[in-house]
Formats: sequence, C-alpha cells, structure tokens
Amino acid sequence: MTYSAEISRDNPTAILFVIDQSGSMDEKMATGKTKADFVADVLNKTIYTLVTNCTKSDGVRNYFDIGVIGYGAQGATPGLGGALAGKIVHPITALATSPLRVEDRTRLEDDGAGGVLERRIKFPVWFEPTSSGGTPMSAALTKAAEALVEWCDAHPNSYPPTILHVTDGASTDGNPDGIATAIQQISTLDGECLLFNIHVSTEQGETVKFPNSAGGLTDSYAKLLFGMSSILPPHVATIAADKGYRMEPGARGFMFNADPKDITNFFDIGTRPRLTADR
Repeated sequence: MTYSAEISRDNPTAILFVIDQSGSMDEKMATGKTKADFVADVLNKTIYTLVTNCTKSDGVRNYFDIGVIGYGAQGATPGLGGALAGKIVHPITALATSPLRVEDRTRLEDDGAGGVLERRIKFPVWFEPTSSGGTPMSAALTKAAEALVEWCDAHPNSYPPTILHVTDGASTDGNPDGIATAIQQISTLDGECLLFNIHVSTEQGETVKFPNSAGGLTDSYAKLLFGMSSILPPHVATIAADKGYRMEPGARGFMFNADPKDITNFFDIGTRPRLTADR
C-alpha cells in the first residue's frame, strides 16, 4: 500500500461513481426526497466541489478525471448526459464546461442570531435521478473495471482511481464479488484501485460505518459488500476520523444502512484522495 503519488496536471487521478438506479431507489428518505433524488443531489454537489477545488487563477486545472456509471432498467450505462454522453470518464475540465443545466435553488443558512436565512444559489446538474428496473450490479462493476484498466494503462504514475459504489439492494445479475476483487487488482505504480461501497436505506436499523471486521455484521448482503470494500489508506482514514468516525486499524471504505448525513460524508471522504499540487 503506497497511495503517496502527488496529484498534478501531469499525473491526475480518477474518481468513478457507480450509482444504483433500480426501482427501489424511488423510496423516500427522512429528508422527504427519494433515495435517487438525494444521491443525485449529493453527487452533483460533489462534482461541483471538485470543479471548485480545481479552479485556480488560470482556470480549471485537470487534477481529476471523473466518471459516472448508472445501472438499472437500461442495464449499466454512462451516467453523464448532454455533451458528455457516450463516454464514461472525462477530464474535470470537460465537466466544468458541460453541466446539463444550472438550477436556481434555495439554501437555508444560519443568520448568526439564532434564526435562518434563505439564500438563492446556482446549482449545476450533471447527473439526473432515475429509478426503475432491477439491480445489474455485476454488469456495472464489469463496465467500471473495463474503464479502469484503460485509465490505469494511460496513467501508470498516477494515484490510483477511487470507485464510489452506491446501492440499496442485492445484485440481480449474479454475485459481484469476483468482479470487485478484480477491480482491486487493477493498479498504477502507486497502488491498486480503491473500491468503496455504501448501502443506502430507508429502514430503521443501526448504521455500520467503516468497520474493520465482518464479525459484527448479521446481514449476508452487508458481509458481501464489506468483503468487496478496500481498506482505507491512512490519509483517507484520517479524513474520516476528523469527521468524527471511530476508526480502527484495517477500517474499510464501507457503510451499511447509511442515513443522509453519512451518505454526504461518504462522498466527501471518498473524493479527497490527496491534496493536489498547485502547479
């Protein structure tokens, strides 16, 4: 385990989001939004944050290549539309100039005096929420593996890709464990690809957050996702600890029965592999 390569324009890293869009993603969460809507909002906010972090005085610097795969009724397909449709992975410079649209939204903020203020904000949208059909997880991870092999071959000196997989149910096209293992064997000279899995739920139950063992997991599906998840590199574990999560040696990038706050944190933690080089 190295995961120490500096991220720069010459050697960017890749972040690939694999998003469950099956029919059960239309269930409503505590926020009042469906799982599909909430995950889409978090993903769009995450992309916007990445674009912002890459924006310097000379424009957007290509520290990241970003990809999205959605899977549901249409099988496993590239998740970005418009000018970005038809290809899975794109330089962040392309995403910066090609959102599907920019919406006007309202955000509540603390007014500093015990009240709240409504603030109008611009909200770029790259990824649309969809929820229908089954859960072809194996097909989605296979498509991810194909894209990652190509990317790693083209970027041998880069920090290895990070895959954030979001699901709310079991695979309907076979056991994905072997494909997950294969993904974690794809590598650059700096280490193997990191696969982080999060299960989103509307059910009441304990949330499992970054465990280092499957011993406390009673659900067979939770055990499967745990086994599919990479051990967090030390600097990523530190980011999680800074957000208040209890981290034990060998903690994995895995959550089960995640609530809205944990979903947001999971995306933030998983998309901060290292500080970028300002050059």
